[in-house]
Amino acid sequence: MHDAMGQVLAKLKQTRPLIHHLTNYVTANDSANMTLAIGASPVMASEIQEVEEMAGHAAALVLNIGTLNAQTVEAMVVAGKAAAARKIPVVFDPVGVGATAYRTAVAERIIREVSPSVIRGNMAEIKILSGIRTEVKGVDSVADETDAAAVAGRLAKELNCVVAVTGKVDIITDGSQLTRLDNGHVMLTRVTGTGCMTSSLVGSCCAVSDCFSGAVTGIAVMGIAGEIAHQRLAAGEGTGTFRIHLFDAVSTMDDATIRRYIRLI
Repeated sequence: MHDAMGQVLAKLKQTRPLIHHLTNYVTANDSANMTLAIGASPVMASEIQEVEEMAGHAAALVLNIGTLNAQTVEAMVVAGKAAAARKIPVVFDPVGVGATAYRTAVAERIIREVSPSVIRGNMAEIKILSGIRTEVKGVDSVADETDAAAVAGRLAKELNCVVAVTGKVDIITDGSQLTRLDNGHVMLTRVTGTGCMTSSLVGSCCAVSDCFSGAVTGIAVMGIAGEIAHQRLAAGEGTGTFRIHLFDAVSTMDDATIRRYIRLI
C-alpha cells in the first residue's frame, strides 16, 4: 500500500485531473483549495443545465450534501448518473445524514440512483446509512466506533462500493479488502470542513487510481497533514494557523513523507 500511495500522489501532480464538485457553500473554497493542494484541478459547477456536460469532462465527481437545497439535489442526481454512466468515480459525502428526515431521504436517493463508487463519512453517518439507529449531533458524530469495520464492511458489500469511516481510527473497505489508518490529530475536528476536504482528496486520488487505493491515499494524506500541521504550531498559535499549515502540508506531501508518518494497524 505504501508504494501505491506514493504512485497516486506522483500521478496526480503529473496529470492534474479535473475534479467536479457539487458541494456545500460553507466549505466550497477550502475543498477547491485542498484539491489544488494535492495536485488536481477543481471545478465547482452546480447549475443543473451544465452539470451533466461538466461531469463528462471530469476525472472524478464529489457529491456533498452539507448545505442542501432542492435544486442542488436534482443537479447531484443528474451529474452523478452522467458520471456513473461513463465509469467516472463518484465520491459521496453524506454530511449529517440522520439529522433530519429530508437529509436522510436525499442521501438514500443519491445512493439508489447514482450508486457511488466511494462513500466517505463519520461513524454516525455510516451507521445511519446501514440502518442502525444512532445518536446524531447536527453534522457531527457521537457514535461508538468500536464496530466500525464490521458496519463498513457490510455496507460496502451491500452497495458494491468502497466505504470509508473517518474517526479516531480510519476504516476503509470494499467488503473484501480492509485498511485501518491511525493518523490524524484532534485539531482536525476544530476546523470547519476537514471532512469535506478529505472527500475532495479522496475524489482527487480516485481520479488516478482504483477507488480503494484512492480512498486510502486521500484519507491518509489528511491524517498525516493534520499531524504535521500541529507539529508546526508555535506558542500562541491555534486553529487559524493550523488551517494554513494543513494546506501547506498537503501541498508538499510526497512518498517520503507518507512512509515516514503512515501508521497502518
